[in-house]
Amino acid sequence: DVIVPEVFNPYVIQRTMELSALYQSGIVANTAEFDRLANSGGTLVHMPYWEDLTGDDEVLSDQGALTPGKITAGQDVARRQARGRAWGVNDLAHLLAGDDPMRAIGDLVASYWARRFQAILLATLEGVFASPSMADNVHDITGEEGDAALINGNTFVDATQKLGDAKGQLTGVVMHSATEAYLAKQQLIEYVQEAGQSDRVPTYMGKRVIVDDGLPFDTATGETVTYIFGPGAIAMGNGDGMGAVPLTETDRDSLAGEDYLINRRVFILHPRGVKWTENTVSGAFPTNAELANPANWQRVYEPKAIRIVAFKHKVDLGDSNGNGD
Repeated sequence: DVIVPEVFNPYVIQRTMELSALYQSGIVANTAEFDRLANSGGTLVHMPYWEDLTGDDEVLSDQGALTPGKITAGQDVARRQARGRAWGVNDLAHLLAGDDPMRAIGDLVASYWARRFQAILLATLEGVFASPSMADNVHDITGEEGDAALINGNTFVDATQKLGDAKGQLTGVVMHSATEAYLAKQQLIEYVQEAGQSDRVPTYMGKRVIVDDGLPFDTATGETVTYIFGPGAIAMGNGDGMGAVPLTETDRDSLAGEDYLINRRVFILHPRGVKWTENTVSGAFPTNAELANPANWQRVYEPKAIRIVAFKHKVDLGDSNGNGD
């Protein structure tokens, strides 16, 4: 009985965030408010907000009154999600000889969820940026010829310019390993030592680099996508299942001599300002394929407030390895 759910659950949640490059970069922000929303009833979370004030000011005059304007409201919508995974003891038995089996098992589970949340987010971004409503946050140069289609300092600046005077909010980049290799060979990837970190962190144009081969990459043309983020662009909430869904269970098949660990996650992982429309969901919770469906996403914030840009470009296949090797 090395796993006590009341202890194991918060430990795994915390370790998942500690191990996640997306969370460490500041792109994904976990807040108490979104934890509360993740524990709300139902599957959809409605988040009303006030639109900014608009209209020109008026010159004061003793000949007439000011014309009252109106404040309008909008609504963002996030989707509660639930995922789970079970493991047999044979997968973990070699760890039980350690001096802290709870930590050993917890670290493996947390590492697993850190990878899965990254895959869930990439599926979400695929769907979000395929939505016609997000066209103002996409910089696509894949149709250009020669060097004009490649990622470089100039084209990267053009991509950040999609946010105009709000581009200073962009602090992180998620790219395919082939893109990172292409830039590294040109000595454009810099490594900095961040406070509290034992390893040096790769950066490009002053923005933290996260490498993930879950991004699309065409090995024939070198076409790919790089996402440029601002801090807190993705809101994360961790739920506890509200007692109806135990997040962690253990079980044993005595006849087979097998012990099992079942771990579940109830959560929100939502791009702020792009509402979930629930147009094509077949089950109680969306799959990654459904998250990647553009029909399920609609921008509600103004483009500058989204804090995410999709940069579609090519890399020179002579200077990169599209296989991630």
